[in-house]
Amino acid sequence: MAKQKLHDPGNKNSVVNFGAGWVVILYCLLMFFLYVGMCNDGANITAPNVEYLLGLETGTIMNMNSLAGLVGVVFFIIAGQINRKIGARLTSGICCIISGVAYILACNAPSVVLYTVAMCFVYGGIMSAGYVAGGTLVATWFPKKKGVVMGYTTMGHNLASAFYVQLVAILIAPMVTGMADIGQNFKTGIVPIGVGAIVLGILGMLFIRNTPQERGINPDNVSDEVYAAEYDTTDEVEGDGGWTTGKLLRTKELWLAAITTAFFQICSVGVMSQLVKRNVELGFQQQEAMNVMTILALGGVVGSWLVGVIDDKIGTKKTMVGFGIWYAVALLLNFTAVDQVTVLVYVSLFMIAMGIGGSANFTTSLPASIFGRHGFDKVNSVIFPIQGAVTALCFLVNGTVQLITGGQIRMAYLVFAGVALVNVVLVLLVNEHRYNRDFAAQNK
Repeated sequence: MAKQKLHDPGNKNSVVNFGAGWVVILYCLLMFFLYVGMCNDGANITAPNVEYLLGLETGTIMNMNSLAGLVGVVFFIIAGQINRKIGARLTSGICCIISGVAYILACNAPSVVLYTVAMCFVYGGIMSAGYVAGGTLVATWFPKKKGVVMGYTTMGHNLASAFYVQLVAILIAPMVTGMADIGQNFKTGIVPIGVGAIVLGILGMLFIRNTPQERGINPDNVSDEVYAAEYDTTDEVEGDGGWTTGKLLRTKELWLAAITTAFFQICSVGVMSQLVKRNVELGFQQQEAMNVMTILALGGVVGSWLVGVIDDKIGTKKTMVGFGIWYAVALLLNFTAVDQVTVLVYVSLFMIAMGIGGSANFTTSLPASIFGRHGFDKVNSVIFPIQGAVTALCFLVNGTVQLITGGQIRMAYLVFAGVALVNVVLVLLVNEHRYNRDFAAQNK
């Protein structure tokens, strides 16, 4: 028999009243900003500069980024174990600091080998901070509002898409008189961004807390009455929740959650990391292409929030199915244009904008829906390395297509559209709340 509904909603329906949780939300937003800037969208400007400085063929750096992303999986595994031992607060702070130092070294590397090694630590560091530790924070602080909260945090993706490339362009622009100046200014202009990551890590270790109880509030900032009636309070969130690595790897839902969320990330990251170049390919001027990216990303802030709200209203599974169809249509519309800007291109760009941050919402939202907050740090330590390894393939697709086609990336959009449609089928196989104790407690 279902529990009788409480007369007092106890803040369980609010999408804005998170109390001290807003500190966690802002922290995760900033980590996502740095992740997208340093690893994904920033490649629109960093890849050509590094290739110029090192005398490399176009597409080489994208392939090195893909390799770094794959190697970074080892970092994710280590970070996942550290996260379980010392908590998300310290893990995220340490990883932010590592990524900041490595980013400065990567953009000043004297060889492609040293660049790739440094980027392994950039990918491993900032992705572990935002997804391994940050994902644990979201699942622990907001187990039933994780959809809208991820909508807020992934606004960092959109803001990075809007401003990161422009920011780097401004930082490297002063006193430019030739390509040599561009190269030197690029090296020094990257430093403030790396320092920013270091500072964020220090602030995180000082002000973030691992659980909402440490700040005197309940998960989702609900009232004590709602927490007692609609959440599983039989044991502490800390611990492995009965999971072992072997048991998780033998669980169908873990693989479905990892692969489906990663496939959407492949589509989104693969498109956004080369969107400026694609727009130039269609006929936009360089600055126009950057401006278009900024406008789309700002519009995508609304899309991130909207995807999160829909997630909480109708469920993560249904939201992912709709998202996959939406994104596939957007990419197919963009693919129709060869070398000119058409009406369909503008429609596709709007649709892409609405989905920029949406794909990242699911990386935490779906695992949290399936497994819940109990033992989530253990679940995440296994699931995210798989997500990261699969997501890194987007750079391999982009790099390979560019090398084969002489720099064109249009065909990559067709590949990503196919991935999105295949993913819709996989999502339909997911049992959305299979191991979620809070969901079970609410529906007893």
